[in-house]
This record gives sequence, structure tokens and C-alpha cells, in this order.
Amino acid sequence: MKKDINYYLSMGMDQKTAEYFVSGRKKIVSVTPNDDFTLTLTFDNGEKRMYDMQRLLKKGTIFEHIMALADFKRVYLDDNGCVSWDIDPNVDSKVLWNNKIDLCSDSCYINSTPLEEKHTA
Repeated sequence: MKKDINYYLSMGMDQKTAEYFVSGRKKIVSVTPNDDFTLTLTFDNGEKRMYDMQRLLKKGTIFEHIMALADFKRVYLDDNGCVSWDIDPNVDSKVLWNNKIDLCSDSCYINSTPLEEKHTA
């Protein structure tokens, strides 16, 4: 049974999130870090979106570990399709689970903005 937008709204989701789930969940197929602390995300439907990390990068939060651009650029997709960073790149996050920062594909899609394709004439 397909769930409609009213179902998701009744579960306490906001309009944007409810619309996302009605349209179908998307998986990230690639992530590229940019010098301005944004991520270019490509989803399984071919859509490219920009995720701005700047609002999350604050001292005293888990994201403090990736405030340096070199650390931010160590981003990768984990086995679950989450955008991820290892806090200590010398430790295997599959062995030590609390060594990893990750963002799920759903929140990345919902909180990102579409990138417009540049067309050449």
C-alpha cells in the first residue's frame, strides 16, 4: 500500500519531508567535497544536489572534527550509502563504530538544493 502525503504529515513530518517520502526515497551514488564546505551529491535518479555543511561545522559538535578543509575532504560513501567521515583516518570505522560521522541519504536530499545543469550552445 502506497502512503500518501497525509499519512506522512500525520506522523509529524513537515511538508518538505512528507513530499520527499511520497516521491520515493533516493540513494546517493557519489559525493564530491568542495572548497567552500559544500558537498555535490549525485542521487540514483541522476539528480545532482548541493548540500551546504557550513551551518553544521561548529566547535563543540561532532562536526568540529571536519572543520579543517583537509579533514572535510576525506568524505566518502559508506556501505549503507551514507555520507561519512572517519574522525581518525587511521582507525577502521567498521571496527570502531564511534569513529565515524555520517549523514543519511534522506536528510542529505531533503536539506540540499538542486544544481542546475549548465547548457552550452
